[in-house]
Amino acid sequence: RNNSHNGNLPMTEAEALIALNQLPLTGPVKVRRLLEGFGNAVNTLKQSYPSLQRIQGIGPEAAKLISEWQDYTDPAEELRLAKERNIQILTQEDEAYPLALRDAYDAPVVLYVWGNLLEHDLHSVGIVGSRKLTHYGREAARKFAFQLASAGLTIISGLARGIDTAAHEGAVAANGRTIGVLGSGLMQIYPPENLALAEKIADGQGSIISEFPLQTSPDRKTFPQRNRIVAHWSRALLVVECPSRSG
Repeated sequence: RNNSHNGNLPMTEAEALIALNQLPLTGPVKVRRLLEGFGNAVNTLKQSYPSLQRIQGIGPEAAKLISEWQDYTDPAEELRLAKERNIQILTQEDEAYPLALRDAYDAPVVLYVWGNLLEHDLHSVGIVGSRKLTHYGREAARKFAFQLASAGLTIISGLARGIDTAAHEGAVAANGRTIGVLGSGLMQIYPPENLALAEKIADGQGSIISEFPLQTSPDRKTFPQRNRIVAHWSRALLVVECPSRSG
């Protein structure tokens, strides 16, 4: 077992939530059902395989993973890595957890935050679009972001290539606020060429956030999951350019 959790210390609720979030088969909706069923995350991790399976939507695979969580997760190590990199890990119990997400039925179990979140970030506009963009699209995204950020709104996007990048750059150029929501863990900034932009944002102009464990690589499932956070958070959504089959 690779778990470094100190057996003598009782586990905190935050650590238990981090552990549940690290298990591949437990999305936010399943975790919410488990918490409703067992009262809290610490209690959930103590449950036996049969009692876990009694919760609606928790199949045999997820029940097995949760009952053997110590073989697959290491919340103490995750907290250590986050602290080393100046990343906050928020749960819904934390005051800093964004109000815009708190009431969503599929709200992230934990939120990794690099940079700072302000109450004011509730006033936000999402600007999204295609990775393959035209010159016009880039200019439009940049100008909209620049002007909206200048007017005091927080620009939310996905830090992806193309329109997302232009939107973040516009907000940064205006000296405004912007939030990048990743489809990967914060130790796997994607795309890698946006690392400098991410650093600039986290260094006082907003934050880079993710619900995925720190070392999660991006894949086809993580991007649609990321999109729902952008949608929940934004008071308005501006789609600049995208093909009809776009996420």
